[in-house]
Amino acid sequence: MKLKVPIKKKLQLLFIFLAGGVTFYFLIAKFGFLMPLREVLSVACFSSCQSEKSFHPSIKGENLLNYEKSLQQLLEKESNREGISILVEKSKFRLTIFSNLKPLKSYPIVLGSSPTGDKLHEGDRKTPEGVYYIRDLYPHPSWSKFIWIDYPRPESWREHFLAKFSGHIDWQLPIGGEIGIHGVPAGQNSLIEKRLNWTLGCISLKNHDVDEIYSFVDTGTVVEIIP
Repeated sequence: MKLKVPIKKKLQLLFIFLAGGVTFYFLIAKFGFLMPLREVLSVACFSSCQSEKSFHPSIKGENLLNYEKSLQQLLEKESNREGISILVEKSKFRLTIFSNLKPLKSYPIVLGSSPTGDKLHEGDRKTPEGVYYIRDLYPHPSWSKFIWIDYPRPESWREHFLAKFSGHIDWQLPIGGEIGIHGVPAGQNSLIEKRLNWTLGCISLKNHDVDEIYSFVDTGTVVEIIP
């Protein structure tokens, strides 16, 4: 004899199944194995999937621009401070502050201890490449200031999954995060002067340099990182 499952029981089982699925999704997303639910359409290219375009014009040469001048002094000549943005050139170990896409001042930097190539997963010690935005900024107990960028973005997730599908990285590796711009441990400016790439993927400056930049950026400021 075939037993009928009451409608109420079916609905209860369906609710338990859906709740369990959602909970599981948020757990693996929390640990960096899947993108946040709000980014699924962007990552899957159901919304916009165009390749990122360069945000800043290129800067010729490898010298530091106006490094001996204060950013305050340089910005006094600018009418619109809301146009501040940042360009990081990894191969030149240089960070440049722009105002309305005009380069104003450059700073020496170091990177993750594996500085060549784009970041694909947590622990690869690479500095990510692409166009990002500052999501938060705050004083740091060890490195003076921390300017946190919004890596990973949908483009980061696509590259991460493509690397997994191609066999370039293992499937159990999470994408990583907590990438930002910060200083150095107290008294360790020599890390920058000797160009020692010591971070896990962040961009590091001398403390007085990151302190100066910190005063002129805000959440939403563009940070472009190029090879």
